[in-house]
Amino acid sequence: MEGNTFTIEEATVEEIHQAFSDNRLTARQLVDFYLNRIQTLNPVLRAVIEVNPDAIELADLADRKLKECRENGTGINELGELHGIPVLLKDTIGTNDKLNTTAGSYALMGSKVPRDAEVVEKLRKAGAIILGKSSLSEWYKFRSLSGVPDGWCARAGQGVNPYVHSGTPCGSSSGSAIAVSANMAAVSLGTETHSSIICPAGHNSVVGFKPTVGLTSRAGVIPMAPRWDSIGPICRSVSDAVCLLNVIAGLDPRDTATAEASKFIPEGGYKQFLNRNGLKGKRLGIVRHPFMENIQDSNESKAFDHHINRLRQEGAVIVDNLHLADIDTILEPNHSGEILVMMAEFKTSINSYLKELSNSPVSSLADIIAFNENNRELVGIPSSF
Repeated sequence: MEGNTFTIEEATVEEIHQAFSDNRLTARQLVDFYLNRIQTLNPVLRAVIEVNPDAIELADLADRKLKECRENGTGINELGELHGIPVLLKDTIGTNDKLNTTAGSYALMGSKVPRDAEVVEKLRKAGAIILGKSSLSEWYKFRSLSGVPDGWCARAGQGVNPYVHSGTPCGSSSGSAIAVSANMAAVSLGTETHSSIICPAGHNSVVGFKPTVGLTSRAGVIPMAPRWDSIGPICRSVSDAVCLLNVIAGLDPRDTATAEASKFIPEGGYKQFLNRNGLKGKRLGIVRHPFMENIQDSNESKAFDHHINRLRQEGAVIVDNLHLADIDTILEPNHSGEILVMMAEFKTSINSYLKELSNSPVSSLADIIAFNENNRELVGIPSSF
């Protein structure tokens, strides 16, 4: 935003709030913009599973509060860090509203969560507008360990990388990354057990990170492996990601892991540490093997090196060509024992989650498997894959 010029595309939370304060933008206009982008782009990108039917009503309510704020002479910060900001949620994060929470599967259509997930409660308290649910690799890509493409789920179809149509969007939080990358939402939330935020963030050229387990509550979120599960931001900028983390981090009695992690949240939050010159003097390690070996396109390789050089220009100290011991074992989850742990934890945790639902067509992992077996035409992977 320069001078009096403001465009919603690529706008940060701070810029949107400034436009609200200057009366150059309304929450309704913002939501209408994103709904139009979803209507236009989603048939191709498949990033959004559902749009919140109450999104416009919520935007109008946010505008009424903004008007009252201006009339009273108080600042927008009084209304909340994310007031009027549309947020997309990965379709594993429970919302006690008209939206479904299904992990991208038809097996959970019509299920009813007993309450909002804790992170959703925090978003609403901060004034955020829940815009809808984003697509993902179905069941965190744990429905099948092979044969299911990254970013594919029965309900949405195949998620598409907006920059490289034939390239992978990665997973499992693919829709959240695709959507913010293509300006279909202001910010989004994803979940990560094993690279499910950082991988789609990297492939779709946005900012995402996995908070320390327990820093953000998992209560009300469809579980994968609780010892590793975490909820985190996927945004277009570092500042937006930090703003989102500021809102969702914190203690929750319903998630015992937050009791210890919340002790390390800095007083005053994380935004105080934002620094435009933050890369200066920082040592950044680059591990090329084996991650760069699959890059066949010289343009992709040049783009990677371009970003490395940009980091150098910003003052970072690049430690290139690092080698990780036992990398092949680490990257082979069957050899490392990771898959065995995930299967055991998923079975017990998903059964516990299903029992808490107010209404659900399935009540156990066995029921989900039976649903898929009995509805192959409905839930099967397209033959093109």
